[in-house]
Amino acid sequence: MCADFAIHDKGTGNPHVHIMLTVRPLKENGAWGAKCRKAYDLDENGQRIPDGKGGWKNHREDTTDWNDKGNVEIWRAAWAAYTNRALEAVGQPALVDHRSYKRRGIDKIPSVHLGPAASQMEKRGIRTDKGEVNRQIAADNKLLKEIKARITRLYNWSKAEAEKPEGQQPSMMDLWEAQQQLKRPDTRTGKIRALQESAALFNFLNANGIQSMQQLHEKISDMNTRYYDLRREIVKAERRIAVLTERGEMWAQYNEYKAIHKQLARVKPEKRELFEQRHSRELILYDAAARYLKELKASGEELSPKEWRREIDLLTAQKQVDSIDMKAMREELKAVERLRKAADQLARQERDKPRDRGPER
Repeated sequence: MCADFAIHDKGTGNPHVHIMLTVRPLKENGAWGAKCRKAYDLDENGQRIPDGKGGWKNHREDTTDWNDKGNVEIWRAAWAAYTNRALEAVGQPALVDHRSYKRRGIDKIPSVHLGPAASQMEKRGIRTDKGEVNRQIAADNKLLKEIKARITRLYNWSKAEAEKPEGQQPSMMDLWEAQQQLKRPDTRTGKIRALQESAALFNFLNANGIQSMQQLHEKISDMNTRYYDLRREIVKAERRIAVLTERGEMWAQYNEYKAIHKQLARVKPEKRELFEQRHSRELILYDAAARYLKELKASGEELSPKEWRREIDLLTAQKQVDSIDMKAMREELKAVERLRKAADQLARQERDKPRDRGPER
């Protein structure tokens, strides 16, 4: 195998290496070998199958296993192991993992790979479709992480309170009155905000018929279930949008450089090498897009940019609805957090009460 690599470290905090490997083998004499060969399809008797056009049915067969996804998985795991050993050797606690968030069970939406063209445009301040997808993914991850943390804290608190004997559980009325005494603001704006928060809490309790700690815990449990339902839909939409966005960009890339590729076919043989050198970037991008679209079509997918755009719009609209529901849940959680603060305040007051020691002798 032939490998080409370049180490980039401009001192900007982003040292990295580019590694390119071939799928075309080298012969012992240093000449390039074939990366694939024609293999004939055979019937149950081991005989070639006619294709009905005077030839034989056949398929492409790689001459090496370097393009095999199973091997790539092995190599990526080995890369992670070597990298982590090097990091540990210099006392670096941050480790790498070649597996996806989904495979590692991490509750996070993965960003999409920008690629060199989009990356350069983003660095110059030009917003790209993939960049917009990543910005939205970052915002969604932040919201999902925040809400999950809040629900977990409130779920554990309400569960512990609901399990106390009935006489030791704070009543909703006591909590309601206590939360109104929390840090009374002095400014007009602060007073208005406090009234709005109290009204939001009242509406939350009244709308859900919550009169006891057990009912509050059941409501938070329902919110926890709802969170995971919404999160599943948001993550699914984001992943699909990322896939469709990449398809759209590859389609645009294919059409942008198609003329250069056609022009290459008309160039005279003696000038072909010079043309390829002058237009190497465009031809590489065209080949990458053409290969991507060919594989997509071979998998049974239709090449329909308008349909991709339509699906992106539908998914985006539905995701916005789900995000609005998620943000509404966040406001309800804020209301419940006021109850928890009030409960903590009541508990402190109870602890600080002077104990009756009885009559002195």
